[in-house]
Amino acid sequence: MSNMRPLRFSRRRLLAMLALAPMVQTRNRLKADQPQPLIARSPVVDAHIHCFAGKKDERFPYHPRAPYRPENAATPQHLLQCMDEVGIDYGIIVHPEPYQDDHRYLEYCLEVGRKRLKGTCLFFADRPGSLAGLSSLVKKCPVVAIRVHAYAPDRLPPFGKPELRDLWRMASENGLAVQIHLEPRYAPGFEPMIKEFAKTKVIIDHLGRPFQGTPEEHERVVRWSDMPNTVLKLSAVPEETKYPHRSPGPVIKRLVAAFGTDRVIYGGGFGQGATPSGYRQTLDRVRSFLDFLPKEDQSEIVGGNAARLFGFGPRR
Repeated sequence: MSNMRPLRFSRRRLLAMLALAPMVQTRNRLKADQPQPLIARSPVVDAHIHCFAGKKDERFPYHPRAPYRPENAATPQHLLQCMDEVGIDYGIIVHPEPYQDDHRYLEYCLEVGRKRLKGTCLFFADRPGSLAGLSSLVKKCPVVAIRVHAYAPDRLPPFGKPELRDLWRMASENGLAVQIHLEPRYAPGFEPMIKEFAKTKVIIDHLGRPFQGTPEEHERVVRWSDMPNTVLKLSAVPEETKYPHRSPGPVIKRLVAAFGTDRVIYGGGFGQGATPSGYRQTLDRVRSFLDFLPKEDQSEIVGGNAARLFGFGPRR
């Protein structure tokens, strides 16, 4: 039970308050007539965007080792159009696997996007000479992270080997975050690097893929929240109508509680065949899973946190 006592007013005090009411109303009207300071709102940031030139654009061919080759284009010009219609201020182009460590199309996208777009690069610790291009790319383009994949058994990073540490070290020296796309069963292989490079931000893509493994395996990813350099990305949110037919709501709520509202960022919704309406639906769907939070916290997750993390400005 509450220990608060009910408020009681004497007749004399009540009459005094009523007498002051017209004065208070006049003062409030005077304030309303004066110029009011603008309230700064958090920008909206999509931190997970894939762009493709498509097979017909010979300027940007897919890499011989590409694991997939999208037929159609998803261009930065169309992206910016969709962003404008939906009200997304800034975005992160996540360099996709079809180009491997050839970043010419990423450079093109960032040139088109100017100050609205930044990028995530893709280099390979276990390929001789691949990391040699990292520093020069960072000098040319606004690159903010390097992505590491660990989900296909035949294309895993060199866990436990000096090459993976070299990648982390180079990312740290170049001021980059390390962005991890993994199945939860591979989480233990990353932990030594996350702990050793405690000042290097680690971005966990797609909620750490909670439904692509056992609950025990994903629990390892949840425990990464104890390390303050980790950031969770709310992206690729599973559809309840698809296998394993589970609502992502409880998982999202638990992850937000674990990482905190200041260490969760939003991304997703743009790719081949994207339309402004579909792009908006993705954002609205993710926001619907955050309705248990105050509006201010929701705003931080869909933009404010990423704006600070990646060095974007205020709303456009």
